[in-house]
Amino acid sequence: MYEYNTRVRLTEVDQDRKMTLAGILNAFQDCSTFHSEDLGVGMDYLEARERMWVLRSWKIQVFRYPCLGEHIRVGTWPYGFGKLTGERNFHLLGRDGKPAAWGDSTWVFMDTGRMRPALVDEEIRAAYETEPGLVMEGEDGPIRIPEALREEEPFAVHARQLDVNHHVNNGQYVQMAEEYLPEGFHIRQMRAEYRKSAVQNDQIYPKIGRCGDGYTVLLADAAGKAYAAVEFK
Repeated sequence: MYEYNTRVRLTEVDQDRKMTLAGILNAFQDCSTFHSEDLGVGMDYLEARERMWVLRSWKIQVFRYPCLGEHIRVGTWPYGFGKLTGERNFHLLGRDGKPAAWGDSTWVFMDTGRMRPALVDEEIRAAYETEPGLVMEGEDGPIRIPEALREEEPFAVHARQLDVNHHVNNGQYVQMAEEYLPEGFHIRQMRAEYRKSAVQNDQIYPKIGRCGDGYTVLLADAAGKAYAAVEFK
């Protein structure tokens, strides 16, 4: 397991001084990046070999949103590799040492020259030590898109929403989708699936629909092809 200690920053909290879902997601993303960099298989290593990890899906469960200034500990560990994929868990521990949030993620290993999935080579596998995966509650499998969807106004992708690969950052899709939730909706679980990369100036057409005790937001192009689907419970 790889862990680091930090505190909840002012830039990571909402009006109630509680850490946001985006803050938790970004802490998890940072943790996985630090882990790979410290093992010597980070961005420079991958770029030299025309490879990168692309996030395919998230599942995050929040038990408690930590407070401004709270000391927290963020951790991550891989629990399995497929031929073309890697699976990684996360936790965020509060000042009491108990989990405030858990996360699960699936990543696809990509050949950046051909922009196709690539076999995960043995050097990459050997760099990481796998540990048992979390047993997380809630629904798994593909996100089901509700039949009844309300269309919202389309918007353009801005440069500030891009990551180091010049695509919309994974967390940005979740923040985009979160904007369409009813006021006062308290998120306890989020699932996201990434289906196509959006880049600067792309137009995103959002649609939202009810799904049981939550909502699903589809972020698509003009033809209805999804960039991402995000489910909130």
